[in-house]
Amino acid sequence: MDHEEKQSQPKFSIWNAVDQGASHLYAGYFVLVMATGIVSIAAYLLQIVPVAQALFQINKLAYGILFLLTTVRAVRHFPRLIADLISHSRGPGLLTMISGTCILGSQFVVLDNDFAAGCLFWLFGIILWCILMYAFLTAVMIREGKPDLEAGLNGDWLIAVVATQSISLLGTLLALRFEGEQEGVLFLTLSTYLLGCALYIIIISLIFYRLTFFALTPEEFTPSYWVNMGAVAITTLAGSLLILIAPQWSFLKEVLPFLKGFTLFFWVVGTWWIPLIMILEVWRHVFNRFPLRYHPRYWDIVFPIGMYTTSTFELGKATGLPVLIPLSQYCVYFALLAWAAIFIGLMHRLYNSCRPRAQIVGKN
Repeated sequence: MDHEEKQSQPKFSIWNAVDQGASHLYAGYFVLVMATGIVSIAAYLLQIVPVAQALFQINKLAYGILFLLTTVRAVRHFPRLIADLISHSRGPGLLTMISGTCILGSQFVVLDNDFAAGCLFWLFGIILWCILMYAFLTAVMIREGKPDLEAGLNGDWLIAVVATQSISLLGTLLALRFEGEQEGVLFLTLSTYLLGCALYIIIISLIFYRLTFFALTPEEFTPSYWVNMGAVAITTLAGSLLILIAPQWSFLKEVLPFLKGFTLFFWVVGTWWIPLIMILEVWRHVFNRFPLRYHPRYWDIVFPIGMYTTSTFELGKATGLPVLIPLSQYCVYFALLAWAAIFIGLMHRLYNSCRPRAQIVGKN
């Protein structure tokens, strides 16, 4: 290669790679942290501790990388970030940052007994919720040229439920550490639990209407619709933790029958979704031969399976229903298998994207 050819080749640097990654970052990529975190917690609760700890370490790294890329994107590619925020289809993905923050905080509490770190992540999650939730909803309400329901609504909208319930569940895990403020914290977690329930009922009604009365193509049935189940699974988990902590607050004891019934109701709804979503996946990939290629959206499948496993286990503890514990013991292996499959896809994608750059460096 002569001097001119060398000069024409782009120079590879870590900063350029970070900047390019930030520029094209998928808006909902923190679903990777959500999925890895909840599968880790499920494995820990079901006594698969080495795997749980390994996933915990991976999740710390994933959160750090995604936080760095998001920060760079906010500084250097702010118009693209705003374009995502005001988009009906992409905007809900930004709410995964709230859920990922709180679920990683939950890992610190459950796996590490690190309540200080858990508290920091919880407070940061609340700040993110206040900023992102209201910014997104305001943007889509006041924007001109809104898309119709068919184009603008998908399963990602239920991330609003997941984000709200993640605030509730991490706060409940931390509540007993707030001496003298336990009732205030529990009131906040109960309130966010109920708000999440309300948001689910509102949003799932629109999604069910969209699925049943508008044309649905294999391209449009994305993995985000697994959050139909994942959102009720995290609602079940948040409710179960409130049931378990109810003896610590007299008001929770008074509403305990309501909490148990409402939480079981959402678990049943989530269970009902599973066969239907699997049938639609067969329709998408088998009958319509839609190719299976890695995309960050596929973490939307892992998260609900892991969350269903964890919520089923905790609901069994909270209600004393013996049938639920064995069910969670089987589900955890499906969650781990799904995580491993998507993680291999991620590693393959990273390898393929880095290989051309490595060849350029080698030639230079």
